[in-house]
Amino acid sequence: MLDPTQAPEVTAKDLVRIMELGEPMQIVDVRAPARVLAGRVDTVPENRFHNLVGSQLIKLASLEGTAIDPQIPIAVVCGKGKDSSVIASHLNNLGCDARSLAGGMTAWMTLAVPRELAPPQSLDRLVQFDRIGKGALGYLLVSNGAALVIDPPRLFQPYAQAAESPGATIVAVADTHVHADYISGARSMAATLGVPYYLHPADSIYPYDGTAGRFDFEPLEDGDYIEFGTCNVRAMHTPGHTEGSLTFVIDEQAAFTGDFLFIASIGRPDLAGKVTEWTALLWDSVVAAKQRLARETMIYPAHYRSDLERREDRGVGAPFGKLLAENEILRINERDEFTSWVAGTAASFPDAYRRIKAINVGLMVATELEAEELEIGRNECALGAR
Repeated sequence: MLDPTQAPEVTAKDLVRIMELGEPMQIVDVRAPARVLAGRVDTVPENRFHNLVGSQLIKLASLEGTAIDPQIPIAVVCGKGKDSSVIASHLNNLGCDARSLAGGMTAWMTLAVPRELAPPQSLDRLVQFDRIGKGALGYLLVSNGAALVIDPPRLFQPYAQAAESPGATIVAVADTHVHADYISGARSMAATLGVPYYLHPADSIYPYDGTAGRFDFEPLEDGDYIEFGTCNVRAMHTPGHTEGSLTFVIDEQAAFTGDFLFIASIGRPDLAGKVTEWTALLWDSVVAAKQRLARETMIYPAHYRSDLERREDRGVGAPFGKLLAENEILRINERDEFTSWVAGTAASFPDAYRRIKAINVGLMVATELEAEELEIGRNECALGAR
């Protein structure tokens, strides 16, 4: 058992701020390599990320052979922020400027950073919530004092707080689809607030065996609308990543595409073992999107893969015309070529995705500890580049 000596801490929020300001920072992750492989703080250059197991690092009398630079500040990372405090104190005794990441990887993976984006015409406010640890995005839309939440995580309190600050009332919650990489907070948020939860009915089943989900929702199909404030959100059915995947369109100026369209890729159709069927659906959705979405429409996805998909303001979003010009798979105009491209990017996905799907359709329940474990690591919902 490590000595519980305390060290200075840095919060996940402050660590993000430091990195986004371009200030130098090293990460020393003291977890076992297998845990690090599942998910880590990956927003520093590789030469500033060090995985040194805590039980070994605590025995070192110097930094020799560690590649740690004592001149660069350090954030020490463990699972919950306890062992990292001991290691940070030890590193400080060796001449470093080290702080423990408060709450450890749990805090990093659940942090949601709000970013104000330029709203379309019928909105007064648009907030993109960025879960940097997962590369996941959710949204708060405010119109005339009423608010809609799209794709919130299980810890949805930051969304509620963001709505309260200008005095808006959340009147509806929606999922673009049933997520596989994180536990949705949409159902619990809607129940807590006593408001409708919207979902396409094709996503109300467990896709691996067809078992009907056990939860209540308001069905939303192609051409239906969610009305709040002075805004009408049009639902566009865009299946392929899931059978019930929806894109939410506002004023033909903004489209919230979930896992259908990403900035640099597209949602993978192989997460439920129906790759042939869902690839065909995905192709049809791409064709329909090219016909129905204006080139000026801003695309706001539910995920991103890396900082390369960010704009200068750190937001994730781009005009559809830009995606058509730069997103490799969207430049494909033939069904057979598209199908071959998808087949050529096939990859495995985490076993946890099956359980997360079951939780999100109400067939299983996770404890807080289980939820934290299931959600470790960045999303793997996009088709990879060749």
